Amino acid sequence: MSSQTAKPDHNPLTLQFNFASGEKAGYIHVPYHGELPAYDEARGWGFVRETCAVPPRPVQWDGIAADAAGFFAAAREFDAPAGLEQEHYNRFGLAFRMRIPPGAYEIEVITATPLEVTDVSVSGMHPGRLLEGGCWDAAGLIPIRHAASISPSGQVWRCQYVNGRNIADIEIEPKQPGIAVGIREIRINSLPPQERPAGILPAVYTLGDSTVKSYTFEEAPLCGWGQVFDDLFDLDRVQVINYSMGGRSFKNSYWEGRFNDLLLSAYPGDYLLLQSGHNDERQDELHRFGRGNTEATYEEYLREVYLPAIRSRGVIPVLVTPVSRVNGQAQPGDVFADSFQTRRFPVVMKQAALAEGVTLLDLNARSVEYYNQIGAEATIALFMSLEAGETPGKTNDGSFANGHPANKIDATHYKEALARQLARMVAEELAETGSRGDRTAAAIAAFLRPEVKAAINGHNWSPLFPQMAADTTTGRGAYYRNQIEKLLQLGVLEKDANNCFRPFEPMDMEEYAQALAKVSGTPPLSTAGFSSGDLTRECMGVLLARGYNAAFTSKPAYITDYNGATLLPGMPGYDPNLSSGAQGVRYDPLVPWEQLKDWEQADPSLAPELKEAYELGLIRSENGLVRGRMENGDLLEPKRVVTREKAAKTLYFMWVLAHPVKQENDLAHL
Repeated sequence: MSSQTAKPDHNPLTLQFNFASGEKAGYIHVPYHGELPAYDEARGWGFVRETCAVPPRPVQWDGIAADAAGFFAAAREFDAPAGLEQEHYNRFGLAFRMRIPPGAYEIEVITATPLEVTDVSVSGMHPGRLLEGGCWDAAGLIPIRHAASISPSGQVWRCQYVNGRNIADIEIEPKQPGIAVGIREIRINSLPPQERPAGILPAVYTLGDSTVKSYTFEEAPLCGWGQVFDDLFDLDRVQVINYSMGGRSFKNSYWEGRFNDLLLSAYPGDYLLLQSGHNDERQDELHRFGRGNTEATYEEYLREVYLPAIRSRGVIPVLVTPVSRVNGQAQPGDVFADSFQTRRFPVVMKQAALAEGVTLLDLNARSVEYYNQIGAEATIALFMSLEAGETPGKTNDGSFANGHPANKIDATHYKEALARQLARMVAEELAETGSRGDRTAAAIAAFLRPEVKAAINGHNWSPLFPQMAADTTTGRGAYYRNQIEKLLQLGVLEKDANNCFRPFEPMDMEEYAQALAKVSGTPPLSTAGFSSGDLTRECMGVLLARGYNAAFTSKPAYITDYNGATLLPGMPGYDPNLSSGAQGVRYDPLVPWEQLKDWEQADPSLAPELKEAYELGLIRSENGLVRGRMENGDLLEPKRVVTREKAAKTLYFMWVLAHPVKQENDLAHL
């Protein structure tokens, strides 16, 4: 049974080390008598041959010397395997270890060489990333509050750091080979737990990977469960703050400072829901700044780095087993199983939770159960299985508009319709775990909205998810479930009295025109001159062109900036978890208008606007499209009647197109 963590004790600690010659009042003098003073556990300080990073990083030992100004490492050639210079380099240098208990510290390092040629970091963290500002999330809503800093003099480095171990290493490295770098002083002072200011609500933080991340419109239809988790809470009583980002694991959420910044921002009594596993599967665990973990290092990060640091700040941890991936090639009738079979991180997390007395929510098992409940066909539709014309969003390698640039079904990332179900499962896990006596889970569940509590207790979520239709949750009817549910949620389209959307029935002309005006944010669109009744593809194209021209005075970034653009590692916005290997994938339809085999069948009076809509990518061939392939058909079928599900597909496309690229994409209202 888990219990809530009390406010941590604070025993003030100050340590000051002088590496220069001569004594200095209040400082521990680190002497040099022809050899380095090695770390001694009883003494509590000294130099080490390798850092406490996971895995340990070897540093220099031989060749380190001292003079009146401090200790210096004579730089040698760097170790930087070809192609891995940004993530697996070792510049050696020196590392000084101090014995300090878990907790938060203000660290000040005075170097004996200018910081323009000297890197400083603490306990395996990334020296460059620690100095970066900006935001932790894609929409720029969560600022980096606790970056390291360098004094105007260029030789004083300052950082606030939350330590989870009983030791901390100060690492000094050269930025260029052939240059000696040195250390003069270290000052370290413990920071007390933060007192919550009056009026600041308690917070529930989420920290995880791309399956928890909050996405923007440029990434639509991608969505993480952490993005919509706040919708389930009474936000007048609690904050829900999502620090998650794609490509993150226990390892790199630590070394980039994300985890550190979260803990420095949180107050005692706040909660942290922690999920990790997908990127821990990467087999780059030996890389200094990689993502991967073995089962052993996964457990080491969890039990020796994360949990002690969390508790030292009075924050209350909750472990969430990672969402299971699926087999993207699954066929109707196939049964899904937990995807973590090689490195069984959910099992390791469960064992750690039991050993550490930490609340655990088994989202991994819940997700697999749900996949099998709705079936393979409906499940694959909820993941990033894309065909041409579903979204104007983009990945690293260009536009999604012609299908997924990787020419695959992405069976890790998913759409908002699944994100909401996963958030529901987390809420249910909290309530059910709390009802079994877990005080932490019960305390978080108490912040849920009354309607959510009623849905959980009554096993009926339909009042909370009115956008769900009876005929679009399983089987072939779920193919466009994500688009349909969003449009129903926005009030753009409606269900019938039987709670059905009727995805395969014809779309009404007037209903479509009204819906298109709503999603585009334009005045009502006239259907004068069109035949009333069922919507045809040529009329839909004309309405799309008119809606577009009413909404835009210039082409949006989806059409221009993301047309043939490629984000490479190191560029702003690059997400290593979404890399496909393709480059320069375009937004424009792959088949030019003139190469369509039947465009001349369009009504001559409608053809100019229909062509405009096609060349803008607002209407695309539906002939022969297959999810998981980046291809276009060559038949326009202008006289074909449009079904309600195909109409929903184009309306969703226009809804995304009408929004700023950096705005979070889970809007529930027009």
